[in-house]
This record gives sequence, C-alpha cells and structure tokens, in this order.
Amino acid sequence: MAWLYAEYIADELLRTGNLIPSGTLEFRSGRQTLALTIYLSDSAGELSGIRVISRLDEWLSLTAYGHPWQDWVRERFACIDEERGTESGTDPDLELARATWWWLERTELLATDLDTANPWHQTDLTVDESNQVWTPAWQLGLPLGHLAIHLF
Repeated sequence: MAWLYAEYIADELLRTGNLIPSGTLEFRSGRQTLALTIYLSDSAGELSGIRVISRLDEWLSLTAYGHPWQDWVRERFACIDEERGTESGTDPDLELARATWWWLERTELLATDLDTANPWHQTDLTVDESNQVWTPAWQLGLPLGHLAIHLF
C-alpha cells in the first residue's frame, strides 16, 4: 500500500503543477521518479500516515540539481536489502519500487540537451531545442518532479 500511496502523491503533485500532459512518457517518468523518491525516503515505514507538507523540503533536497539521486536510490535499495535480509523479496511495495527503478534506468526518452547550455557563462539564455539526446527516463523525470514540488 505504501508504494501506491507514494505514486498517488507523485501523481497529484505533477497534475497540480500542470507541467506536462498526463498521457505522455515524460509525465510517467516524472511521476515514477517522484514516487520512487517519496517511497525510498520513508525509512520509518510511516508513509500512509504522513502529512505531505511536512516532507516537501526533504523531497526538494533529494530531487535538487546536483544531488546524486541515482546513487541515493541504489544505496536505499541496498540498505533495505540489508535490513530485511531474505524477506525483502516478499514485499509487494518493494517489488513495485524495484520494477519502477528498472523501468526508469532502462527506458530512454529523446529530450532537449540541457547540458550544452551554460547559462552562467552566456549572456543569451536560449536553449537550442533541436539539439536532442537520448536520456534515461529518471534524468528527465527528476527535474519535472522537483519543479512540481516547488509549484505545490
């Protein structure tokens, strides 16, 4: 149930932000990235009882630009495995989170290459949207999730 609640929160945050149409792969990548962040940040196992407002700052810091989010996800899964031992395979929430992580890592989306733009070194802040690269879904979903939290 914790995974479904995390996914619900992520979906509501993205829909409230109205950043991108809900039927797109970009929306899905944002929702799944944010849901994984919400689920894995709940180390006390109290997700269904939390108040969303009290956790926004934590989620903002986890999704912030420059935060090693991918490493953090791997570390959280390793910690969960270590804490639970062999029983971790029987938790349906954890299995859904792992399946989501698998999808986010292996699915690539064609997106504008924002790494070529260095706004702090340029006077012209335009981005060439025709310059596109294939990027893992989580790399596109992370800034979408972060912005959705800001807009909430």
